[in-house]
Formats: sequence, C-alpha cells, structure tokens
Amino acid sequence: MPFRFSDEDFGRIADVLGSPVTKDRSNARFVLQDTASGRQITLEIAVDLTLPEALENGQSATLVTVMAPCSLLQLQGCTGFIASKELGEVIFFARRAGVTNGLVVEREAGCSLYANFDQRLLSTDFTKLAPELIMSTVALSMTETLFDDFG
Repeated sequence: MPFRFSDEDFGRIADVLGSPVTKDRSNARFVLQDTASGRQITLEIAVDLTLPEALENGQSATLVTVMAPCSLLQLQGCTGFIASKELGEVIFFARRAGVTNGLVVEREAGCSLYANFDQRLLSTDFTKLAPELIMSTVALSMTETLFDDFG
C-alpha cells in the first residue's frame, strides 16, 4: 500500500518547521522564513495526484516540492518522512529498488536534496567513505530504521 500523509502528519511537520499549514483538498503548504539569513522557501505537499495507469499499482501519488527564489526541487513518489523537532528538520524520502532519494527541509528555510543514494552505503563504516559521501550518508541514515516499513 502506498504511503499517504495524514492530517496528523501535517501537524507534526508544522510543529517541527514552526510554520502553520495551509491546506486545500489535495495540497498542504508551509512557508518558512529565516529573518537572520533572509531566506524564504515554500514547502508544498501534493497528495492524491493522478498517475498514468502504468504507475498506479503500488506507487505513491505524493509530490513534495520546495520552491525558493532561485530553485525548485521535487521529490516524486514520497514513501515516508521523519520529523525531528530537536534537529529542526523534516526528511522526506522516496525509496525504490535499493535506491533512496531524500529531501531535507530545515526550520531556518534551508533545503538539501540527495538523489539516487545507494542504501547499501548506510551499513558502511562512515570513516571509509569519500568526504563527499559522508553528509548524504549521515543525513539519510536517520531513515534506515524506516526502510523495512516502506519497502
């Protein structure tokens, strides 16, 4: 069964990001601002999207989008999320066939995207990784315990 966001999930995301949620029938929107840095981003979660028949079977119809003044990032087929109030961030992830894509949204209006991450790296000794791989591995390692649930 595909992952689906609930109203409770949107409440948790709003609490962690410190931004109220604005909802309509199929979208939830959060506007994040950080006055110290001058950053502003908009996080939008679109649920119940219509998919072509070839993708309907078992695929999530959820699209997570981050819009910033100079960029637009999208995570298609979100299969789960982790909201950490202590870290002030929400990690949205999409996992299929041993590959994970992660979109990290920070309370201070920051955002990072990690694409085509080989989940086998999560069981690798971090000290043996190239420095360029450490940040993504550490960020996505938080999702490792959820992988079995969202297969």
